[in-house]
Amino acid sequence: MSAPRTQLERMSSAAVPPQNAVSIRLNLDDSDSPTDVVDALFLGRFTSGEQPYAHGHQVEQVKKGHDLLPRGARVLRAARDDDRSALLAEGDGWTVLVSRWSQGADVTVTAVSAELAERIVKEATADAADEPEPEPEDVTMGFWYVSPRRGPYRTTRSIAAGDWEDVRRNYTAPVASAMDRLMKTTPDDIAGRLLLLHGPPGTGKTSALRTLARSWREWCQVDCVLDPERLFNDVGYLMDIAIGEDEGTEKERWRLLLLEDCDELIRGEARHTAGQALSRLLNLTDGLLGQGRNVLVGVTTNEDLERLHPAVVRPGRCLARIEVGPLTRAESVTWLGTEEGVGRHGSTLAELYALRRGTGPASVPKQHGEAAAGLYL
Repeated sequence: MSAPRTQLERMSSAAVPPQNAVSIRLNLDDSDSPTDVVDALFLGRFTSGEQPYAHGHQVEQVKKGHDLLPRGARVLRAARDDDRSALLAEGDGWTVLVSRWSQGADVTVTAVSAELAERIVKEATADAADEPEPEPEDVTMGFWYVSPRRGPYRTTRSIAAGDWEDVRRNYTAPVASAMDRLMKTTPDDIAGRLLLLHGPPGTGKTSALRTLARSWREWCQVDCVLDPERLFNDVGYLMDIAIGEDEGTEKERWRLLLLEDCDELIRGEARHTAGQALSRLLNLTDGLLGQGRNVLVGVTTNEDLERLHPAVVRPGRCLARIEVGPLTRAESVTWLGTEEGVGRHGSTLAELYALRRGTGPASVPKQHGEAAAGLYL
């Protein structure tokens, strides 16, 4: 007589495929676009288990005329709306969804095997990326933001960045001296993880960071967070950035996350006004969240040092803490080549550029400290 079956055996025999374990229903209404329908159709074979393996790849900038389809693809659906297009195609044992926006695209494949899914993605995206050689004065920077369609998302672009020796004259002597040391920093020199640039608007803080990205490009990837107010209030977004997306295959490459104009986040009363945001920023720089990750955080603010939270500026936390102020009157006259329009106490970089363009009387205030809106650099 056979032995009675164990509970585990009875459970195993009663097991059902995962696609049948839950009820899956898609509801469409007049708010859904044709591209949404294509997205839903693409999920069908993966959901049913007919093609249980999926693989995807993102192309930042697609070559003109490249359709991102593998050989032998049969187009099933094609849709386009204002900011996106979707193409659904199939082949023997696989299905591909090509989702395109602006200049980039996502290519996702489901297939009967993991190997086939990966092979079709590689075939579809082979030689598809259009990456022109950057000009010598350009540097590649990443830009993070939360997309309504894709969630936390990173894109890249080449931006103009001057050589430090060429732009050094834009800064007053003490600032230029501090920047000299910062521009020459290497991974072996890193102690603190926070880079803080503070001072009045228009003094060239952002310009200095662009130049820093060029000086560090051999060992550090620089990413600018476009919505920093959301970053530290959205744990999922923060984790995506903390984990990061490395350029190339260099595992030990550092990353510098730039957060501009974060006055509310790091001023003295931040604990009360920003909730957990300040704590998460500090945790990213020298807490558990930053452990094992080569991440630096660069913050710019218009606040005076005395108004910043003491936890931000405590010894050992900052790699550099530089107050970027206006040029002295003598430095301003040398920079501009004339005394006309230069303030008694000197001028900011933005004011000097305005004077050079001939827009000084309309846009440059007579008294330093009353800089007009729109003069940020």
